[in-house]
Amino acid sequence: MNTIFKGIRPLDYVLAALATAAGVFMMYVDITGGEHNLPHPQSTTTVAMLPVFLAVTIPILWRRRNILAVCAVTTAALAVHVLLFGWISRCGIVLPLSAALAYAVGRFATGRREHLLSLAIILLLQVVTLARDASIDTIMSALPIVVAGAALFYGIGRFVQVKVSKKEREEQPAAEVVAV
Repeated sequence: MNTIFKGIRPLDYVLAALATAAGVFMMYVDITGGEHNLPHPQSTTTVAMLPVFLAVTIPILWRRRNILAVCAVTTAALAVHVLLFGWISRCGIVLPLSAALAYAVGRFATGRREHLLSLAIILLLQVVTLARDASIDTIMSALPIVVAGAALFYGIGRFVQVKVSKKEREEQPAAEVVAV
C-alpha cells in the first residue's frame, strides 16, 4: 500500500483534494438540479454521478510518477462519465483540471513522445468535456479558449522544468568536487 503513494508530494495531495472537493460540489449542484437556464437541459440528477466523477479528479495525485497514464485515466474516466450521465455541467472542474494536467506534462513528462501523446489526450479530454456539457452552448465557442489556456499552462510547465534542470546541472559539479 505504501508504494502506491511513493513519490507523491504534499502539493500533489493539495491539488488532488482541491480538484476532488470542487468536483464533489459541482456534482452536488448537478444532483440537486441547482443550475437553471442552461443551454442544454441536464440528462439526469442521479446520485451515482458523484462517485464515478471521483475517478476523473483523483488521478492527478500521481502526476509526478506517470503523467501519460494520469492523462489517459482521467480522460477515460470522463468519457465513461459522459456516456453514463449525458448532459450535465462538468466544464467548471474538468477544464481547469486539463490546464493543471497540461502544466504537469510540461513539468514532468520525459521525451517528445510522452509530451505529444499526453497533450493529444488532454485535447481529447477537453473535446469530450465540451461535447456534452450542459453549460456550454457549442463546442466551438469554448474550444479555442480552453486549448489556448492549456497551451499557456504547458508553456509555464516547460519553463519551470528547464529552470529546474539547469539548476540541477549547475549544482551537480559542485557536489562532485566536494565528494573528491
